[in-house]
Amino acid sequence: MSKTEEITRSTSSRAVTLFAGALIGAVAGVIAAGLVHRRAQKNERNTALTPGEGIKIGLLVFGLLRAIASLGDDD
Repeated sequence: MSKTEEITRSTSSRAVTLFAGALIGAVAGVIAAGLVHRRAQKNERNTALTPGEGIKIGLLVFGLLRAIASLGDDD
């Protein structure tokens, strides 16, 4: 395999990975928004998140990203 073919495959693989990740993230975001909206309807209030809930969600997302980043580490 030539160096050009390797670069092309690497770029193609990266693009597919990024696209799949973006698609999964978008679907997860839509599901999360639906859950927040459903909870707001159940409690008969607005869908706005409180600052405390926003911090909790941010920390959870940060922890999830750290866990995903460490998936390949087998040290």
